[in-house]
Amino acid sequence: MKKIYYLKTCSTCVRILRELNPNKDVILQDIKEEPITVKQLDEMKALANTYEALFSKRAKLYKEMGLKDVVLKESDFKQYILEHYTFLSRPVIIVDSEIFIGNAPKTVAAAKQALNG
Repeated sequence: MKKIYYLKTCSTCVRILRELNPNKDVILQDIKEEPITVKQLDEMKALANTYEALFSKRAKLYKEMGLKDVVLKESDFKQYILEHYTFLSRPVIIVDSEIFIGNAPKTVAAAKQALNG
């Protein structure tokens, strides 16, 4: 399976999608229009090993809610990601059994190679 979870209102996600230029075999899911399900998040966690790896500490809500001053558990990371799409580190790219999380240039380059390789 090849799937990209992204946000179409995020300029970084849009830029990365243009760079990746996914073919028609890749499923695109705008997480604002089609929220992530528990099953999807659990599948991502199985590949990433932790919910924390999928969690964006750059999200505006993270600071607004004072979460940076709280010790969060795995169950908290899962709950927040399911409650609001902004907490998912974007984009999340899944290529078979590999997962690529976030927008770091190395991550995007590795995802591009996996998608096109």
